[in-house]
Amino acid sequence: MSKLRFVISMSLDGYVAGPNQSLDNPLGVGGMRLHDWAFALEAWRSQHGLTGGEVNASTGVVARRLANIGATVMGRNMFGGHPGPWKADRMWNGWWGPEPPYHHPVFVLTHHARPPLVLKGTTFTFVTDGIESALAQAKRAAQGKDVTLAGGASAAQQYLDAGLVDEMDLTLAPVLLGGGERLFDNVGDELHGLSLVDVVPAPGVAHLRFAR
Repeated sequence: MSKLRFVISMSLDGYVAGPNQSLDNPLGVGGMRLHDWAFALEAWRSQHGLTGGEVNASTGVVARRLANIGATVMGRNMFGGHPGPWKADRMWNGWWGPEPPYHHPVFVLTHHARPPLVLKGTTFTFVTDGIESALAQAKRAAQGKDVTLAGGASAAQQYLDAGLVDEMDLTLAPVLLGGGERLFDNVGDELHGLSLVDVVPAPGVAHLRFAR
């Protein structure tokens, strides 16, 4: 049965993006440091058409996270662009250029309708009728495979609070951001049915996996 698997990196003080996010700095001040561990990996670099990179304890974690994924759900902020209605004269098409790294259907949560965006290997569908609809569409598109919830914080909070996350892969980076978007704001004081099942220490990070 298809699962919803949430994957994200978080600072020691609980932030998944730093302060002052913008088009030029989508992860906010200092936010890129949350992902330094991944940028150095051969597994990440090959996914983005790059060569070289490290192989270490994080490599197997990345491979597991990518396995059996048939679709992705993400929030409007992660897809990026300006807030509010889409601007027809300069339509935002994501951070990734003409060939995004997903290579499967992606469903974007938004309050503002727009036609699907078809890029090389990936079609982005914009969902305006809520998190349950986006997940149902993603599971149909995944055709029996799992669905990744890619963030950001607001989308994650909604799915966690609704008890719809089946697995959560949390990478804890040893940095302090001091502000920005906290992952666990607005979700109460419990993990909504998730329990810690695995911890993988790796160079520069620790990977924590929770499951229902």
